[in-house]
Parts: sequence; structure tokens; C-alpha cells
Amino acid sequence: MSDKLKEYVDVPKQFIKEGNQFINRCTKPTQKEFVQICKAVAIGFGVMGFIGYFVKLIHIPINGILVGGA
Repeated sequence: MSDKLKEYVDVPKQFIKEGNQFINRCTKPTQKEFVQICKAVAIGFGVMGFIGYFVKLIHIPINGILVGGA
């Protein structure tokens, strides 16, 4: 019974220990890295927006044909 209790106590301790190690290894990005990430995200938003626009642009006439203008 005490082994199970010890196991339940050790799991959170190990999790906290590993979490602290991870946080201590992390570093803030430099300004150059941050700007590069922002540009990549902006390009991704733009590409996904254009894809959505073209899909919608193609979908409207096809939907009109299938429904038959009802």
C-alpha cells in the first residue's frame, strides 16, 4: 500500500522536476528570430486566405449549377 502512495507522490515530483529543467533550457528569441517568425506566420495567413478565397470563388458557380438556380 505504501508503494502505491509513494508512486503517486513521485509522479508529480518528477513532472515538476522535468518541467523546471525544460523552462531553464528555454531562451527568448532574438529580435531577428522574432521578426522572421512573424513574417512566416503572416505569409501563412495570406496563403491560407487566398486558398479559401479561391475555393469559395469556385464553389459559388458550381453550387449554382448543381442547385439549378432555385
